[in-house]
Amino acid sequence: QVQLVESGGGLVQAGGSLRLSCAASGMIFSINTMAWYRQVPGKQRELVARITSGVITEYADSVKGRFTISRDNAKNTVYLQMISLKPEDTAVYYCNAQGVRTVMSFSLKDYWGQGTQVTVSS
Repeated sequence: QVQLVESGGGLVQAGGSLRLSCAASGMIFSINTMAWYRQVPGKQRELVARITSGVITEYADSVKGRFTISRDNAKNTVYLQMISLKPEDTAVYYCNAQGVRTVMSFSLKDYWGQGTQVTVSS
């Protein structure tokens, strides 16, 4: 069973920084793309950033220049470094792993973490 466990969320003042981590476990053979999404109550979940296995990255316009996504393939871990945080960055941040193959099955599946709260005070 593949699990994604996020950490690093919390409360920070505007202008501050946080680093989110998401570790995938469960006899993983490979992961194609890892991503961070966020969601606020009453709104759809939105893509924040994603990174392919070839380390090609993509960012939402609202976070470009402030957030940096990276991954450690040996650890099946993805990171999101967030600087210059704004109150509008407040949301639950979810880790997503796309195209996951395990050693038990070579079919591709997607997985989500449980989410971590990020709150930016003004």
